Amino acid sequence: MIKWENMTSEDINNINIICKRVKNSFPDIDYVSLQMDLHAVHMCGCKLDFLKLLEFDEFNFAHDIYGIMNHINRESGELKKCFLPRCLYKEDK
Repeated sequence: MIKWENMTSEDINNINIICKRVKNSFPDIDYVSLQMDLHAVHMCGCKLDFLKLLEFDEFNFAHDIYGIMNHINRESGELKKCFLPRCLYKEDK
């Protein structure tokens, strides 16, 4: 079950910025569906580093965006088929 209420305002703002970049670069992608996919993946065990994603070149940016959209289980928010985005959040150790 996806817990939508746990997103921070910073995360929501970053997702909106990412979606604006997607809208400019890949106009065929549905903006609202992508917002929900990014929220779901981030909240369901695959924490994303949104700032890292925004810094990617077009190739790596597209890899993560299309990979998330093509591998998400929309009921659980988990990623299928062992796909891992390159923009995974890594905690300092």
